[in-house]
Amino acid sequence: MLTDWIGKYTAYLLPKHCDLCGLLIERPHSHPIVCRICLDNMTRQSCCLRCGLIVPVKAEQCGRCLVSPPPWSHLYCVGDYQQPLSSYIHRLKYSGQFWHAKTLALLLTPHLREKPDLITFVPLHWQRFLYRGYNQSQHLAWEISHSMQVNCFGIFRKVRATLRQQGMTKQQRQRNVRQAFKLCLPINAEHVAIVDDVLTTGSTVEPLCELLTQHGVKRIDIYCICRTSEPRDKLSGANLI
Repeated sequence: MLTDWIGKYTAYLLPKHCDLCGLLIERPHSHPIVCRICLDNMTRQSCCLRCGLIVPVKAEQCGRCLVSPPPWSHLYCVGDYQQPLSSYIHRLKYSGQFWHAKTLALLLTPHLREKPDLITFVPLHWQRFLYRGYNQSQHLAWEISHSMQVNCFGIFRKVRATLRQQGMTKQQRQRNVRQAFKLCLPINAEHVAIVDDVLTTGSTVEPLCELLTQHGVKRIDIYCICRTSEPRDKLSGANLI
């Protein structure tokens, strides 16, 4: 615990070696704990700017989005759910190291094109919030909004617990989150960004997009740290979240 405390309060203040490769970070540099070489190695392959899935050539929309577009305009992410990003997300989400929200947000913000009118985030059910003590997506949203100087509010509420979605198909995920969210604040914005840590099928953010569209929002962007491929056609785990 003492080591975590020291790391939390010194990582962004003192000259430091790269958290990944151990090389000294040259100043000035865009990220306080990851060197330029490691940042370059995190660069994704060409991807569709709408759904975020990898495609042969970078494009505004892939063929899949042209045929069946998702309910958002753009998806911005850092990379795939693999090392080293997956390790940071795991520490943020499951090890109580909420300060890594800043680590990850600083990786994402250089990819963002335009300022939205409002930044919000995927909510947790109150039971999961009490168990974890915080919402990792909320911490990410706070850090991103601070960097972009955009207002950040929690406008959604999760009204029922759902099953842990790891291993579910897209159809199973859609059924799992059906009628699980409600809008809890009035919306006075045309362009809203929703923050999540990892996006797999989009089934969690889709109902949030529908709520925003119903209340007059014209453009919705998704900000996430990792964009994964869709899961295998199987269901595993039955933990409530």
